[in-house]
Amino acid sequence: MRNGIYKKKLDDLLAVCRKNLRTINEDLIRRAFDFSLDAHKNDIRASGDPFFNHPYEVALVVAKEIPLDDVSVAAALLHDVAEDTDFSIKDIRQEFGNTIADIVDGATKISDIFRSHEVTQAESYRKMLLSMVNDIRVMLLKFADRLHNMRTLSYLPKERQMRMAKETLDIYAPFAHRFGLAKIKWELEDLAFKYLNPTAYEDIAHKLNARR
Repeated sequence: MRNGIYKKKLDDLLAVCRKNLRTINEDLIRRAFDFSLDAHKNDIRASGDPFFNHPYEVALVVAKEIPLDDVSVAAALLHDVAEDTDFSIKDIRQEFGNTIADIVDGATKISDIFRSHEVTQAESYRKMLLSMVNDIRVMLLKFADRLHNMRTLSYLPKERQMRMAKETLDIYAPFAHRFGLAKIKWELEDLAFKYLNPTAYEDIAHKLNARR
């Protein structure tokens, strides 16, 4: 299944992991990479790119920008499998064990909550999310997932852009601050502001460039 492009992607991911993680089970990451690549082989993103690019980029964020552990990188590669393909949490549990399956399951449940509710009370949402999370890595994976989705938000319809930007500003950015992820918080706020108030955003960007 892995061609030259994907072999390079895997090599790049492993190199980032070796540089940033204390220990690394390379076989685990290879297996998660191949499983995700196969599971998403027929899926395309709104941008027209292969869907696999998304879990791959999320895994890179987890390995580089929120350096956690190899289990989190594997879970990041697999985080959309149960949600968007024919494979289930049971399949992931069978293939990768309980810890990874539980992290993926937690991330999937959070996605389901956001899909089925309009966020009105941000603070009560944050409390509910915290009560759902048994493993802190679930929430950190969701930060990485949201960060990549915000970086590629321009491909979505306007209504979804606004909804995701508001969720990001109200829930994910304050949460990232609470978890001590200042750089992630700043970028989430910046990207959300860009979509919620594009005129003011362009004005500020223009002034900053002029000052530079």
